[in-house]
Order: sequence, then structure tokens, then C-alpha cells
Amino acid sequence: MPAKYGVLLVGGSRSHQEGYSSEFAEDPRCELIGVTDEPNVPEQRKSWLRELAEARNLPLLPDLDEALRRPDVHIASICVEFERRGPITARCAQAGKHVYVDKPMAMSNEHAQEAVEAVRAAGVKSQMFTMARQAWAARAKQTVESGRIGELIGMHFDLLFTKGPAGTADLDRPRVEKYPPKRFTFIECKRELFTSCVYSVAALRWIHDRPVKRVFAQTSNYFFREHQDNDVEDFAAISLEFEGGFTATITGGRNGWLSHPSFGPVRVFLIGNRGSQLVDATDQRVEVSCDAPQWRPPPANPDDPMGFWSSTTRAWGGVDKFEWQTVPGGSQSDASYFVDCIEQDRESDVSLSSSAETLRILLAAYQSSATGQPVELG
Repeated sequence: MPAKYGVLLVGGSRSHQEGYSSEFAEDPRCELIGVTDEPNVPEQRKSWLRELAEARNLPLLPDLDEALRRPDVHIASICVEFERRGPITARCAQAGKHVYVDKPMAMSNEHAQEAVEAVRAAGVKSQMFTMARQAWAARAKQTVESGRIGELIGMHFDLLFTKGPAGTADLDRPRVEKYPPKRFTFIECKRELFTSCVYSVAALRWIHDRPVKRVFAQTSNYFFREHQDNDVEDFAAISLEFEGGFTATITGGRNGWLSHPSFGPVRVFLIGNRGSQLVDATDQRVEVSCDAPQWRPPPANPDDPMGFWSSTTRAWGGVDKFEWQTVPGGSQSDASYFVDCIEQDRESDVSLSSSAETLRILLAAYQSSATGQPVELG
């Protein structure tokens, strides 16, 4: 075991790498080595690499392959665009590095399998970021495993993020989904089935994993002009049928700054044959009331109108909401859990092998939405 695990940040700011780099930096077993990517990325992405390197006081390593040859690098934290994520993850694994990957892990089943095979062949550890380490997910899993509600027969997730200036979509222009989706990366919006519902699908499989046999889904535009202009969904609803008769439903997406007193509804309804339980991520909270002016969203930043990234939100004058403040407790850093797996030589419970199945479900949901029919998963 090295004195410290050297962590290479693959991908720059304006991404979840801002948060992942903080988690690894806070783990005393880790040391951030540098920021890198492929040398031929567009100038905009090079500027974001420099931005993160400067914020973290790290060297900018302009060539990914050269950076991967460094002996002081043990972990690659990968947060590049979806279109490049699978192949780059495979390259990092082939270089003998443990891989910690943003969600979803790839843009296609083929890219996902390429990464899974590279991890298996190299004998390295892998993990995709999810909400499995958060306290609400642990409470849901413990409720199921305790048997308090009997045999689990159904589950429903609501997970929507309250960011962005809602109310700008034209509801007279209903969206028609196309399959397969051809583009996933945008500056001003995200495919919400892909980037929001992934949390629910992954958490569902982590809490009570069974093979999914049928997927039925619908995507739409209800809230944002930015999504509508790029022909991508801001909301999705998914129904999953599992082997053994178990059924789960999901709503996910993004619904605007002012639609929730905190970061958005994140809750799971557990239905058993002897009872039911609601687990809510914000049920342990402090409610703040005072004579300060009512919280208002920050002005729209043309580089990040949805307020996706903490760096751009802070720089543009944004502040956290103060109506609800959740009470921390019971959570472990996702990155810290991954380091535990490396130290203890065990597989993550959200390894890339498991995460490839989550991706397959998400892509089947797009196919179902495009055809209006359930999709069978063999």
C-alpha cells in the first residue's frame, strides 16, 4: 500500500469533478497529483482544466497518456463528457489505475462494456458515483433488510433538482423522443433522464437488486427553454418491472429554483406486504425563518444558466438557499468509500460491472419513450 494514494483528476471545472476533487482532497489517505485530459480537447475545455488546476493549486498535465504513466498516480477520477467517458475509463484502467467515474459511466452499452472489460483485465477497482453513501439511501436499505415492512413488493422514487429559471418552456410544443439519443453533452442543459434518473435507478438496484425484465418510460419538456431548444427532456417518468413481480416507478428531472425550499425532492416510498415506509432526504432538517429578504435565484449566468456548477454560481453572485438546511449525519463520502474498497481489496457495491446494467436500463428507457412501448430486457 502506498503512503498516500495519488489521485489524477481527468477533466476540469464546470463538472462534478469540482466535488469529487474536494472529497478526495479531504481524505487523509489521498493526495491530488494533477489535472489532465487528452491534448486535443477544445480550447473551452482546456480553459476549464486550467481553472480547476488553479483552484486546487495543482499542476496542469496536458497529455492524459503521459499523466497515466506516472508511478505516483494510483486512482483516476474521471469526469469528462459522456461521449468520451467510456473509452477514457478503459484507457485509465489499462494503465493500471483504479477508476472512479462520474455518472452515468458511458454513453452507450458498447462503451460501458469496453470499460468493464478493461477493469477486469487490469485487476483494478472501479466505482461510479451515486447517492448510495448518503444517509437517506442507507435508511431505505436498512428498512428493507430489517423486514419491518415485510417482503418488498414495490418502490417509488421522486428525485428532482431545483435549479434553473423554470417557466420558460413552450408547453404548446410537446416533445417527441428519438432513439438512440445522439448527443448528451450541452453547456446550458442536461438530458435529465440520463443525469438525474441515474441516481434513482442506481439507488433502487443498490437497495434491492433484482434483474429488470421490462422498462416503460416517457420523457417530456415542462420547465426550461434551454432543454427545449436543444431537443432534450427536462423531466422523465419510468416504470420498471423486475423478475418475481416486483415493480418500481421513478420520476426525475429538474424543475426550477423556486419549486422547493432546499435542493429538491429526494424521497423513496417503500411498499411491503406488511406495511410501507417513506424515506425523505430532507426529513431531518432545520427550518430557518427570519426577517431577511426572501431568497431569490441568482441572475442567469450565460455560461451556466441552470446553475449546475458551484464555481459558476458563486462567481455570479449566487448563495445557498436558507429556508431549509438539512442536518448532516450518517453519510460517508463516496470517494472515501472507494478508497476503503481499494485498501481492503474488495469490489465496490457500485462497481462498473453493476453500473453498466444501470446504463442499460436508462438507454432502454429512451427506447421506450421513443416507441411508446415497453422494452424487454433479456
